[in-house]
Amino acid sequence: MRSLSFKLLGPLTVEADGEPVPLGGPRQRTVLATLLLSAGTPVPVDVLIETVWGGAPPVTARNQIAVCINSLRRIFRDAAGDDRLIVTGHRSYALAPGQHGIDVHVLDQLVFRARNLAGADECAEAAECFRQALALWNGTALEGVSGGDLDAARAWLTELWLDVSEEHAGLLLRLGQHRSVVSQMTTVVEKWPLREQARFHLMVALCRSGRRARALEVYRSGRRIFIEEIGAEPGPALQQLHQSILRDLVTAERPENGALTAAPAAAPAATALPAQLPASAAAFTGRAAEVAELDRLIDAAKGDVPLAVAAISGTSGVGKTALAVYWSNRVAGNYPDGQLFVDMRGHDGHRPPVTPMRALNRCLRALGVPSADIPDDLDGRSALYRSVLDGKRVLVLLDNVRSVSQILPLIPGEGLCCVVITGRDSFDRLAGDYATVKLGLQPLDLEHSDRMLAAVAGRAYTEAHPDHTARLLELCGGLPLALRIIGSSLIAKPYGSVQLVVRRLEDRRRRLDVLSPHEGGVRGGIWNSYRELPAEAARLFRLLGLLPVEDFAAWVGAALLDVCPERAEDLLDRLVEAQLLEVRSGASGMPPRFGLHSLLRLFAWERGVAEEHPEEQQAALERAFRAWLTLADRAHEQLRGPGHVAVLRDWAGQERPHWFTAEEPWSDPMAWFESERQATAELIGHWRDANHPGHPWELVVRMVPLFEAHSYLDAWRAVADTALQVARATGDTEGVAAMLSSLGTLEIYQRDYPRARSRLLDAKSMLEAGGNARTRATVLRNLALCARFYGELDEAGVLCREAIEFFVRADDPAGRSHATGLLAQIELERGENRLGIALIREAIATGQGSSSLRVEAQNLYRLAETLLREGEAHEAEQTGHEVVAISRSEADRLGEAHGWRVCGEAQWRQQRTERALTSLSQAFQAAAEVGDTFLQARIHLDLACATALRQTPVEARAYVESALSRLRGLSSPHWEQRAERLYRFLVWIKPGTPVSPGDLVRLIDGSVASEGSVVPDNSAAPDGRTP
Repeated sequence: MRSLSFKLLGPLTVEADGEPVPLGGPRQRTVLATLLLSAGTPVPVDVLIETVWGGAPPVTARNQIAVCINSLRRIFRDAAGDDRLIVTGHRSYALAPGQHGIDVHVLDQLVFRARNLAGADECAEAAECFRQALALWNGTALEGVSGGDLDAARAWLTELWLDVSEEHAGLLLRLGQHRSVVSQMTTVVEKWPLREQARFHLMVALCRSGRRARALEVYRSGRRIFIEEIGAEPGPALQQLHQSILRDLVTAERPENGALTAAPAAAPAATALPAQLPASAAAFTGRAAEVAELDRLIDAAKGDVPLAVAAISGTSGVGKTALAVYWSNRVAGNYPDGQLFVDMRGHDGHRPPVTPMRALNRCLRALGVPSADIPDDLDGRSALYRSVLDGKRVLVLLDNVRSVSQILPLIPGEGLCCVVITGRDSFDRLAGDYATVKLGLQPLDLEHSDRMLAAVAGRAYTEAHPDHTARLLELCGGLPLALRIIGSSLIAKPYGSVQLVVRRLEDRRRRLDVLSPHEGGVRGGIWNSYRELPAEAARLFRLLGLLPVEDFAAWVGAALLDVCPERAEDLLDRLVEAQLLEVRSGASGMPPRFGLHSLLRLFAWERGVAEEHPEEQQAALERAFRAWLTLADRAHEQLRGPGHVAVLRDWAGQERPHWFTAEEPWSDPMAWFESERQATAELIGHWRDANHPGHPWELVVRMVPLFEAHSYLDAWRAVADTALQVARATGDTEGVAAMLSSLGTLEIYQRDYPRARSRLLDAKSMLEAGGNARTRATVLRNLALCARFYGELDEAGVLCREAIEFFVRADDPAGRSHATGLLAQIELERGENRLGIALIREAIATGQGSSSLRVEAQNLYRLAETLLREGEAHEAEQTGHEVVAISRSEADRLGEAHGWRVCGEAQWRQQRTERALTSLSQAFQAAAEVGDTFLQARIHLDLACATALRQTPVEARAYVESALSRLRGLSSPHWEQRAERLYRFLVWIKPGTPVSPGDLVRLIDGSVASEGSVVPDNSAAPDGRTP
């Protein structure tokens, strides 16, 4: 993968290993610039639309943004081989730079390092970092792109360039490099004449260069501009420097550091030093990463940056206050002028929130302001508060904040203070105005949960029964509040035990009772957020609690509420903002998903049972099941073509519901199946346990493409067994037959042919009296596969022809194509080469009428094997590569393994042994990944042939031994005989004996003996048997 370099400090450009990358038109450049400025952070589609079109976007704006994103992805994939640079989020996109570089990020690092070095008096190193930072600029930042926040970003970057230039000049003056400062600051002063710091540096540098008259002229011209443009005299520092020059007092030592200084104004006398921080929790543990992130505020408060603010958000009970208090006590020494603490009571179940007026009154009094001097209006109090804090280092902790508007009047002006805020709000409004560190707290992991419980209750409890303790931690969900309550109860009731607590928590109807003593605790905290939700959002939250899945996509919410997807997304956003719902990453290329913390889900379930009528609970879940089934049906059709599975029984001919999404499965149906794999398994299990009406087997048969492509065989068995139980319990004959057929197919994948044949015969007998033609065709085709495996080729042919008839009745071209290809293979093995070739071509022609790439790959594989039989090895190799390409496009590792194997066989038949060994190695790796033992055995036989051609029979015998050990476990006499013939031959020949591909082909096919082979009859097989 090549490395990309993104440059914003000048015209927007992208380079791949130093070579320019064309970016397309202005719209794509604008979208890319916006994503780069927020690299690593999701940018809402609405923001991109506003940036590109302003207030008048076209109706197709969203589609046009998607086109721009796809074009940029293609550009980066072609330039650097990276197709994951731009990530799709929830109604947003994000640029994840990874190993690629963005010059603005490099700039931030250099400036941060330079300022730290300057603060430590490492002037030379600091000046070099500033020089490198300035060298990143190549003209005006973001030149050639505009709109929305880009114009503000350009202004901010220009301002940063000016600040860095002035700081660099100040360091150069300290290092005695005043002549360099003259040239740099002359340019700045000419273009930005109101920059007093630049003018100050220029005057000092001119004086030190012996050009005092010129320094005075710089002052006079600046004074004239100040009076004309802003109607004011220059600042005190410039005036004092002017007077000093006039008195000839400027020396190399004054001002020593070249910094702009002025006589300080008299600061208000502090009459009190508040120390209001609560004590840190004794059981506080973990959060090392969050503490390190908060430590950045100390450095930020020392520099010339906006006010340092930490915003800690998270769900109820996650430990926001504990972290804020711990860190504040830890760094209190850095704020010698005091520490203020205010509980804003934003989510208090018993008392109303504290108003800004009342909070300001408390703070001002704590800071020593007499009550008589505190203004009666909010603006007056806030202004006085900022004035009192001006120039002081005070830490302000505002706990349990309801919203940003509640605490905006309590945020000091620019200065040396630090503000820490906790609450359930996301505090997005603070970003940009302050040097904000945003922390979204997550529950503790198991290790830190264990440490916290031990800190509260003692190790004697947690170490006595580690298994029960582990389950206890799991039931508490890593929530510090729950762990503290459980730890306290263990101490308060020494006669209790961890086992007893676990037993009580296992009962989900009692769990929140245990964790919510005195009408508070976990349930009380969640209730305070829940009661503030709008009615529709609260109802969605309740219904989500009834849903038996760990996470879900936005369209599930639409189905539960029976609303359109857009409305559901708005309500889900509201739940996320209330910290009642988590946003989780989706499968590659799919939108994010949503999930509930285990205790939040339990609370939502309680409210759903209490507030929703049983009939509506049932209806909501049925709509959700129908959503999964409807979308799975469409995704399956995209992959395998129409008519490949039976029409949905209960909803045939019905119109799609208004909550139906037209987006997710269509662009990448396999990725959609992957993202829904766990959820569908949980849903099918719930259908069995809750005895809901419906047909889970219909969902299972539509998930088979995922199970096949990724060899999720255990998952396939689990859901098929469950659906079989439901079908049997409800007397659903069609469902029973379909699941027996599905399980029979699974047994074939796992090469358990006896069990496969047993399940398939059961299914066949159930379908004799009628039933779905497509299911009957599938059962017959798979029985033909079993018969072929056992060498019963006549029986296999009969079954295959019968299967083709039923596929024709079912109007399933993909199934018919697959069965015809199988019949071709059977006829070839019966020696009917001409018929077999005709059938394989018929299978390919029939398959072209379907949209199933998998069937196309299977038929091409059979064609490749046919070509090998006809001696067309080169053409067979080319066909094998087609199989590999199609299988890769479908993420089908099994198909890829077959493709590489036939390529390898074609290559050794052409005596291209080294290339054959490479292809066969790739084939074996893929076959091992999917666990196909039979295919691994066949690959080892090919490897034996390739190594035999290299005249190394000992190595070749080892491959045959490995193949035979696998084949004998599969009861495959036909292939065992082939392997044993090859083994006898390899025992007989000596190292260095030349062997031809034709000899090996005839030997494996069993035609050597008839041609006068001299292989001894008494050559033993590797287990000592004489075949």
